[in-house]
Amino acid sequence: MARIDQTIIIHAPLEKIYKFLSNPLNLPEIWPAMMEVRNVNPNILGGMDFEWEYKMAGVKFEGASEVTELIPNKRIITRSKKGIECTFCWEFENIAEGARVHLEVAYKIPLPLIGKLAETVVYKQNEHEAYTLLHNLKDRLEIQVPITI
Repeated sequence: MARIDQTIIIHAPLEKIYKFLSNPLNLPEIWPAMMEVRNVNPNILGGMDFEWEYKMAGVKFEGASEVTELIPNKRIITRSKKGIECTFCWEFENIAEGARVHLEVAYKIPLPLIGKLAETVVYKQNEHEAYTLLHNLKDRLEIQVPITI
């Protein structure tokens, strides 16, 4: 499995960041390759499961993610076994300047669809996608705009 591990400091209250990321309907706003989120339903753990449409290397994938671990204001872990097999772990920590947000992703590239030669390029694109996602989150939450809950 490929891995992405990135951290960012956001000058906003941790609770605001957690609330924003707890609602999957907010993801397309900050995640360029996330084309659509739909069928959002409460999870038994308290989070929200959802279906999604995502574009990787120019190819559209449809999948579904479910919350597998949830610790309010500390951690959200979602897993997808359909579309692109992946696990997203969001961790949150209060710091003097606001909050530290850590994102760790483990995923499998669907090689038959993109080919072995493109694998390295796709890994680099996905690293950049995670960087953009985190910086869009920072930009969105450091301004005083109401969030969707």
